This record gives sequence, structure tokens and C-alpha cells, in this order.
Amino acid sequence: MSKTTVKTGGTVPVSGQYKPAGSNTEVTFVQGNRVPPTSKGATKFTLVDQTKHKGGK
Repeated sequence: MSKTTVKTGGTVPVSGQYKPAGSNTEVTFVQGNRVPPTSKGATKFTLVDQTKHKGGK
């Protein structure tokens, strides 16, 4: 299974917790929204925990 990743400025494919490259923190992104700019320029984020929906996917 391939990992879900998104770059700064991209559209979030799946809601959940994402970890920025080179960091130990996690941020929450919502599906369909754009990834905001960061102070370090373009950054790649990897999904670490997908949001669970009660009646959804």
C-alpha cells in the first residue's frame, strides 16, 4: 500500500493527521482544502492517521 502524501499548495486527498517531512509534529488537514504555505517553503506531508467517519468511508 502506498503512502498518501501532499505538498504545500496541493489539495488534500484524505482528511487526517499529516506529518511534515523532517519534523516530529503532526497537523490536521481536511479533504478538499489546500495545504497552507509554511515558513520553510515547499514541504511534503505524509498521512499518518486517516480521519474515521461514523457513517462514511
